[in-house]
Amino acid sequence: MANDNGQTAAKNRQDILAAHDPRSEWFTEARFGLYIHWGLYALGARHEWMRSREFLSNEEYEKYFRHFDPDLYDPARWAKLAAGAGMKYMVVTTKHHEGFCLWDSKLTDYKATTTPYGKDVLRPMLEAFRSEGIRTGLYYSLLDWHHSDYTVDVKHPMRYNKEYVAMDKQRNWQNYVDYMHGQTKELLTEYGDIDVLFLDFSIPSEEGFPGKGKEEWQSERYVEMVRSLQPNTLINDRLGVPGDITTPEQYQPREWIKVDGKPALWEACHTFSGSWGYYRDEESWKSTEQILRMLIDTVSKGGNFLLNVGPNARGELDERAVERLEEIGVWMRKHDRSIHGCTAAPAHLPPCPEDCRFTYNPRTNRLYLHLFAWPFKQIHLPDFSGRVEYAQLLDDASEIRMVEGERKLTMEAGAFDEGRPANMLTLQLPVKKPKAAIPVIELFLRS
Repeated sequence: MANDNGQTAAKNRQDILAAHDPRSEWFTEARFGLYIHWGLYALGARHEWMRSREFLSNEEYEKYFRHFDPDLYDPARWAKLAAGAGMKYMVVTTKHHEGFCLWDSKLTDYKATTTPYGKDVLRPMLEAFRSEGIRTGLYYSLLDWHHSDYTVDVKHPMRYNKEYVAMDKQRNWQNYVDYMHGQTKELLTEYGDIDVLFLDFSIPSEEGFPGKGKEEWQSERYVEMVRSLQPNTLINDRLGVPGDITTPEQYQPREWIKVDGKPALWEACHTFSGSWGYYRDEESWKSTEQILRMLIDTVSKGGNFLLNVGPNARGELDERAVERLEEIGVWMRKHDRSIHGCTAAPAHLPPCPEDCRFTYNPRTNRLYLHLFAWPFKQIHLPDFSGRVEYAQLLDDASEIRMVEGERKLTMEAGAFDEGRPANMLTLQLPVKKPKAAIPVIELFLRS
C-alpha cells in the first residue's frame, strides 16, 4: 500500500510540475502580487468609476487633470513595501477607463507629462520594482471615456446624454482601435520586459447599447502584435479571445478554475476595501488576517493572489494599506515557503480538515497545513497514516509529534477509549496557539 502511495505521489508531482507552459513557471512560483490603481480619480477620492457613476463630461472631469501633482510620489517606497510583504510581481494601471495615461505617450496629450507634475510616472515605478527583484505587469483599459472616437456603451459616462450619443455617427471607431493598438506597442517597446498584460475589458450589449468584444477590439490582430513584440508576456482573458490567465475579480472560487474542462492558470484580484482607486471615506477594509486567509485559500486552489492598493493624489499609499502590507510581511517572513512555489494538494491525498487549508510544494514534496482555527491539543488527519515522515511548526521549526492510529480498546480512569482508526494520523499540538496570525504545520511527505 505504501509503495502504491509512493508511486501515485511521484506521478502526481510530475503532473503538477508539467502542468503549465514554461512561460508561466515564474507566475506559479510567485503566487502573490501587487495591483496598483492610480489615475486622476485619486483626486476625486471617491471610487475609480466616479466618472461613469456621476455621468461626468470631459469638461467636468478636466479639473482633476489640471491639478494632478503627486509631489510625494516615491515608487521606491512602494516597491520595498511590496517586497517586504512577499510579493513577487506587480501590475499597474497605465491607463484606466478615464483615458488618462501615466506614461509619456506620443499618441495623446492626456498624460502625466502634460499635467502640473510634468513627468512620466510609469518609468520610475517599473525601475523601482525591478530593482527589488519584482516582475512587472501593465494594466491597460480597452475602454476610454476621454478619446473623441470612442463610441458610447452601457458603461460610458455620457450614455444618457442624447446629444453625445447622437455624435457616435460621426465617430471613427478605427481611429480608436489604432490608438489602442498603438499605445500598447509603445508600452511593449519602450518600457523593457513586461511579464503580464492585464487588459480590461469586453462589454456585453445592454440597455439598447451595442457591446464591445473581440471584433471591436480586433483582438486576434492585437494578440499577434503582443506576441511579436514580447512573446513571453502573459495576457489575461478579457479581450474576448482565449488568454493565458483567467482573472476572477472580487470573489473566491470554490475550486481550481477550469477552462474547457482543464485546470487553468488563474489569478484572484482583490481590494483591501470596496474600491480599487483611492477612496478617502471608504471604511470596509479587510483585516490582515482576512487577507492572509484569502491568499492561502487562493494558493490552495492552484491560483495567484493579486492584492490592490490605490495611491492618493499626492502619490502616497493609504496608511491602512501600508499597515496591512507590513503585517502581511511579518507573517510571510516565516511562512512564505507555504505560498511561493506552492499549489493545490495532490488529488490522491485525503481532504483537508475543517477550518484548514492545504498548500503543496511539488518540488520539495512538502504539504502545508494552515490552521484558520486553532484546535485543542490535537488535530486528526484521516487516511494520513504512513504518509508523513516528519512534522514541524513552520513558525519556529519546532517538532510536532505524530501518533499513528491503532484500533484498540483500553480502560483508563474509568473511561472507555476506543482508540484511533488504524489509518488516522494525529498531530499533537501545544495548547496555546503560536503568535503567528495563521499557524502553519509543515508536513514532510514520504516519497
